[in-house]
Amino acid sequence: MNTQASKSHFTFTDLEHWLNERRVTEIECLVPDLTGVARGKILPRQKFTEDRGMRLPEVVVAMGVTGEFPEQGPYYDVISPTDRDMHLRPDPSTVRIVPWATDPTAQVIHDCYDREGNLVTYAPRSVLRRICQLYADVGWQPVVAPELEFYLVARNTDPDVPLKPPVGRSGRSETSRQAYSIDAVNEFDPLFEDVYDYCEKMELNVDTLIHEVGAGQMEINFFHDAPLGLADEVFLFKRTVREAALRHNMFATFMAKPIAGEPGSAMHVHQSVVDKASGRNIFSNPDGTPSKEFFWYIGGLQKHLPSAMALFAPYVNSYRRLARFTAAPINIQWGTDNRTVGIRSPVAEPQARRIENRVIGADANPYVALAATLACGWLGIRNRIEPNPECKGDAYLGEHQLPRSLGEALTLLREDKELAEVLGAGFVTVYSEIKEVEYAEFMKVISPWEREHLLLHV
Repeated sequence: MNTQASKSHFTFTDLEHWLNERRVTEIECLVPDLTGVARGKILPRQKFTEDRGMRLPEVVVAMGVTGEFPEQGPYYDVISPTDRDMHLRPDPSTVRIVPWATDPTAQVIHDCYDREGNLVTYAPRSVLRRICQLYADVGWQPVVAPELEFYLVARNTDPDVPLKPPVGRSGRSETSRQAYSIDAVNEFDPLFEDVYDYCEKMELNVDTLIHEVGAGQMEINFFHDAPLGLADEVFLFKRTVREAALRHNMFATFMAKPIAGEPGSAMHVHQSVVDKASGRNIFSNPDGTPSKEFFWYIGGLQKHLPSAMALFAPYVNSYRRLARFTAAPINIQWGTDNRTVGIRSPVAEPQARRIENRVIGADANPYVALAATLACGWLGIRNRIEPNPECKGDAYLGEHQLPRSLGEALTLLREDKELAEVLGAGFVTVYSEIKEVEYAEFMKVISPWEREHLLLHV
């Protein structure tokens, strides 16, 4: 069972005691950026203890995946063009050992503040804190449980060469789909022994490991918990799996669609809301039937999911996953125990009634994705949005109801003023401007498909 929850009220005195017990000599000071990359500094233990924080330029958490940022425009209405500092403060509850480090090393996730002591509004952790506070203000606690898919692939240092499944213990690569195969998972036993060992030492709240449909595709499930702590765990888990894979001569990737012809990777998020005073799941009435909040939450997802797709599917590659009959949704329909819809309600006891958002990609920033899905549901409850009738058939046979490209998704995000109000207008501005830069960079690349089909035919 996860013991990280015991650190939820850690003070700096508790943190110092924890570091002393483990004789830690170095601290990795981490801050998640908009892409989910770990930025920061590595400090000697004494320097960390003396400073209790550090400074980084504001743009460090507001760069694109290529490391670029806008040269001008609305971005600089939020971020100072003078490249001023953020003040980073460690969150003591996030301290964990770095199990693969040679010397005793700890990692601590930091929050970003401005010089006046206010949270930096566009930092991913700040956005999720903002949404959780909306629920807390009315006495509610969101509960989430991510299911994260990823691929193991053979080492590939040439981006022009397609990815391939890795070689397992048998000396062979997978050539067929092995959904839920125990033997296929056992092919990579040495790797997963390291992964579970690392997770145990880091107190990550991981549950079930399964082999998914694609060749070399895996899924890890997390136990349900509060959103901020679980976003931290997904952030750290990605880093952990990549490190473990490298040590076994392969790559782990959370790209939404890394291999042509294979299913994409998702981050399905189960979500419910608990009334803190009574402990009751507000999605169920006392008699066990679905509550009006349950339906309003679904209504909020249906209304705002298309606008939030740039947050759930943040890259041009993300939209290759969202195709008909590929185990990924193309719609905003909802249904009970129906995996063809974008919004699924699993069969569960009344106290465990929950809603599963199936549109989120594995490539999404976990802080941003959780903030966005909880924001959509919050708007549904606040505005009492009734959902469309339940879909009881194959939703893949219906029309596409989600944007088909990053450009289309960014337009919808900018137009949804209600969503921007809840997430923060500054965050939406910075995020959308960064994604425009990434999209422009992508459009400079000429793909093999274009050379193959257009070179001599148009």
